[in-house]
Amino acid sequence: MQRAWAIAKRAVRMELAVYASIGRFIARRPSIERGGAGFGYHRPVLTVLIIFIVLSAVEIPIFDLIVHRWPAVRIPLLVLGIWGLTWMFGLLCAYLMRPHTVGPEGIRVRSGLETDVLLRWDDIASVARRPRVDEPKSPKIVETGDGADASRMLLLRINNETVIEIELERPTPVLLPGGGANGGRQAVDAVRIWVDDPKSFMDEVRKYL
Repeated sequence: MQRAWAIAKRAVRMELAVYASIGRFIARRPSIERGGAGFGYHRPVLTVLIIFIVLSAVEIPIFDLIVHRWPAVRIPLLVLGIWGLTWMFGLLCAYLMRPHTVGPEGIRVRSGLETDVLLRWDDIASVARRPRVDEPKSPKIVETGDGADASRMLLLRINNETVIEIELERPTPVLLPGGGANGGRQAVDAVRIWVDDPKSFMDEVRKYL
């Protein structure tokens, strides 16, 4: 019962995030702290998201035309189709309106609708460009070494790639969506992310480090 309740709460949060992202897109107000700079991570997935949105939009009138004689089938399919289209558009808006940010507080790393982790400057040891490509379906949390040399790294990949590595001064707790080994509160020693423009990202980081 507790797990079902947790899943339901997460679903509600995601639904609200969809509409919040659409609202920000309409208002042209990306989620960037005052004095900070935003850096996108959407380029590798932008084309795919647009294709899914277009296909979802095309499917709605086609299915409506097929089942228009049966209102009991037509109405639920119409509602489901509109909801799916809204959700896909909201996901696109989340990628556009919730960028990584570099600002006075630190580096805020994000991913889609849910992940939002603030790494404060006091916790950051170094930031460097280190391109890396992982195997598909690799875990989000990667553990390396043993004993005193053990470390845990959070990887927020786009198309299995990361390009920036943020090393932390000490194991730092971060809150991730979901549960299990890759969700909830996790202590990590480093974070790797994808940034569309790593040069500009590093130029902004150098203002603070």
